[in-house]
Amino acid sequence: MSDTSTSRIRGFYKLPLAERLSTMRDAAGLSETSWAWLSGGGGLGVDIADRMSENVIACQGLPLAVALNFRVNGRDVLVPMAVEEPSVVAAASNAARLVRIGGGFHGEADAPIMTAQVWLDGVADPQGAAARLDNVRAEVLSAGDRAIPRMIARGGGCREIGARVVDAASGTVVIDIHVDVGDAMGANLVDTVAEAVAPRLAQAIGGKVGMRILSNLALRRMVRVRGRVGAEAIVGEALADGIARASRFAELCPQRAATHNKGIMNGVDAVALALGQDWRAIEAGAHAWAGLADGYRPLATWHRDGGDLVGTLEMPLAVGTVGGATRTHPGVCAAFELVRTPSARELAVVIAAAGLASNLAALRALAGEGIQKGHMRLHSRRLEASVEPALEESSR
Repeated sequence: MSDTSTSRIRGFYKLPLAERLSTMRDAAGLSETSWAWLSGGGGLGVDIADRMSENVIACQGLPLAVALNFRVNGRDVLVPMAVEEPSVVAAASNAARLVRIGGGFHGEADAPIMTAQVWLDGVADPQGAAARLDNVRAEVLSAGDRAIPRMIARGGGCREIGARVVDAASGTVVIDIHVDVGDAMGANLVDTVAEAVAPRLAQAIGGKVGMRILSNLALRRMVRVRGRVGAEAIVGEALADGIARASRFAELCPQRAATHNKGIMNGVDAVALALGQDWRAIEAGAHAWAGLADGYRPLATWHRDGGDLVGTLEMPLAVGTVGGATRTHPGVCAAFELVRTPSARELAVVIAAAGLASNLAALRALAGEGIQKGHMRLHSRRLEASVEPALEESSR
């Protein structure tokens, strides 16, 4: 997407499919490869699918859509979404339009630090594990780096290491190795590090090696996003107050917080799936983070600030612009051309913005006409698609 392009495309949903595609080609400057894939209807060839997964028999498709109106850190962004639910795309686009009026979304993501864990049990004197680790700290970090030479060449690598006693009675100690994974999601990298350093850790600290694997609770890889909406954009003080009240309910009740967070993940997961991210890891980290404090809490909240509504979202978000399906799946490659986000940190902010937009849309519906009216209006097209084949079958 060029600097002069905009994500504010009025009436896009009313255009015929062919015109939507050509509009995207012009807005994003799509490559011939991606244009050919999109204009051909998309889909993953079974030959590629057979290399990506196991026991493949066919491909299961999802609609690839584009959420519009997003402005993130001063840049217009076309946000790809792979999702079967039309209200997710429409709602995120509408909410992004409201936030756009207030200046758009602003956010930042932490450095891409993932954590490898080595578990030891049966450690004699577990309380002394940290002191014994200090004696081999540099050696272990160097061993971890040697296991991931390509990441070292790109400027990443092992940064810190620490020991924690998680159960003194059984002598269970966990060693956390924090690794800068650059623009990768990082799961394979940190697993490699954990397996490489485990024998030396057991030798230095004692005990028997248990698990050697990453943690999907990426506490050192947080993203924070903010958005501001004027009450006039929401259409009235009463509705703005209602949104703030609905958000407050999620802070007070874990049952409500779970549904509140599900609405956030509607947007996050749809973008993550379109861009070939590990949405299951993202879900695990998000909900674990939500439950870390006393009780289960919302990932995002909205409150009144003078005449405006201000929303904030914070969550762990491990995503990558390299590795995984980012260079294998032609649809993912096309989606990356649409979003044009060069780094994993920038991508995390865009995905989080989609989550905050989805949250605003849900709260606005709940505080206004109710969640079902708009949802069922968009749902009707899908119902028609399911009824027609049944009618054809019954007429035979």
